[in-house]
Amino acid sequence: MSARLEFPGAVGLSQLEVYPWPTADDEHGGSPHMHLTCSECYVVVSGHGRLETLSHKGHATAELNPGDVVWFTPGTVHRAINDGDLRVVVVMQNSGLPEAGDAVMTFPPEYLTRERYANAASVLDDDGRPSRQRAQARRDLAIEGFAELKRRWQRGDRSSFEEFCERAAHLVRPRLDSWAKTVDDGALAAAQATLRQIRALGEGDLTHLSDATVTRIARPARQTLGMCGFLHAYDPVRRAGPGDLVPQPHAAGTTPAAPS
Repeated sequence: MSARLEFPGAVGLSQLEVYPWPTADDEHGGSPHMHLTCSECYVVVSGHGRLETLSHKGHATAELNPGDVVWFTPGTVHRAINDGDLRVVVVMQNSGLPEAGDAVMTFPPEYLTRERYANAASVLDDDGRPSRQRAQARRDLAIEGFAELKRRWQRGDRSSFEEFCERAAHLVRPRLDSWAKTVDDGALAAAQATLRQIRALGEGDLTHLSDATVTRIARPARQTLGMCGFLHAYDPVRRAGPGDLVPQPHAAGTTPAAPS
């Protein structure tokens, strides 16, 4: 068994309970932010809410109801609004990149510098412990910046959104080489493995079928403070290695174990 067993397509996977905290604009929910290279998907499990977005195509809102699937591509500023116990399963493209900074919150421009952004985005208190107060403060700061982006857009001023995109790209530029390696080792490697299997099947080589495994990850006990809500993230468990994963034999007549 390899040290890391990739999720299908090298995606990331989390359970998300969207923050119920009230906001300055009389809503409830998480921090508006943009991914620069990763698409994101919400599979709504329970509750109700909305996904508010702003992109080069304009401002929009999508309903989030149980059973809905909504996804959005890089360049979409998005904000999860909780209208009542909103819980979703999040599927992220390019596992490892969102955790490595492929998400920039819509702070006011003066915070979108390499000197100030990291401190504003941190949820750690003075003792280095995750703090709900810090998570709420950064959420409120992101909403402040997002509200101004919307106001200017609605007045016909597109330049502020363009400036946000430029500042976000500047913030992440030092990480691009490491991002490329993450994709090379993850999503690209997974696609290349599939192509090798297709070629092998064409040549009558069934070797890879004998390596079949079923792996289960129980719901992670550790809850973290995400941008949009309380997270139970599966990917850190997967990345920790086989000691935290339970491979399960697929005996004849049984059903493969599903992720918990």
